[in-house]
Amino acid sequence: MSGPSVQLYSVRDAFAADPDETLRRLAAIGFRRVEPYGVVENVEALRAGLAAHGLSAPTAHAAVVGKDQEAVFGAARELGIDVVIEPLIPAERWGNSADIAATAEALNAAAKVAARYGVRMGYHNHWWELESRISGRSALEVFADRLSSEIVLEIDVYWATAGGEDAAALLRRLGERVGAIHVKDGSLAVDATGQVPAGQGRVPLREVLAAAPGALRVVEFDQHPDVFGGIAESFAYLAGAGE
Repeated sequence: MSGPSVQLYSVRDAFAADPDETLRRLAAIGFRRVEPYGVVENVEALRAGLAAHGLSAPTAHAAVVGKDQEAVFGAARELGIDVVIEPLIPAERWGNSADIAATAEALNAAAKVAARYGVRMGYHNHWWELESRISGRSALEVFADRLSSEIVLEIDVYWATAGGEDAAALLRRLGERVGAIHVKDGSLAVDATGQVPAGQGRVPLREVLAAAPGALRVVEFDQHPDVFGGIAESFAYLAGAGE
């Protein structure tokens, strides 16, 4: 592992205004990897900015279900992205086995398209996939059982905890299916308020990190009043934890 990444959605306003300066500031904090969002929309800015600031993007968020998958995976290949992660399937799709199976089938089909571009598919959770239970198991784990083995799970440990799950135990159960984790902390409010730098909130991050030693660490804030400061504090926390 060569250090943590940071989800660019955290700094979306700054990135939209000045992508080059935003990437420069993240590199100055110490990041060598970032997790873009909207790769098709941002491909030109990312192509220039990643190279200019010595950054790589091993993972990225981009909607693929029902979208132009060829465009998404083509942009990912151009940018050197290994895993394209579906960032969100709405909460109403996680209440029964049939809907969960249909979502898994859609991602499995997308993974076949991705493979033609040398790219893998992934999925990122929110709280509702853990809050929803199917025969006593979380909907996320029922879903994972139906996914092709090459599909990567990116577990957002804040949302998993907010959904009532023991995030470290979840990571241990999912094992090597987990390729990345969103390192995020705070009050566990599901409206994204009260998020704080890593190690300062209610998420048991020490246990979480130990439960997924090989997973890429991706710092993220959904919102924060001083987001670059919060990102820098989270980077320092991970460095202090030997990450």
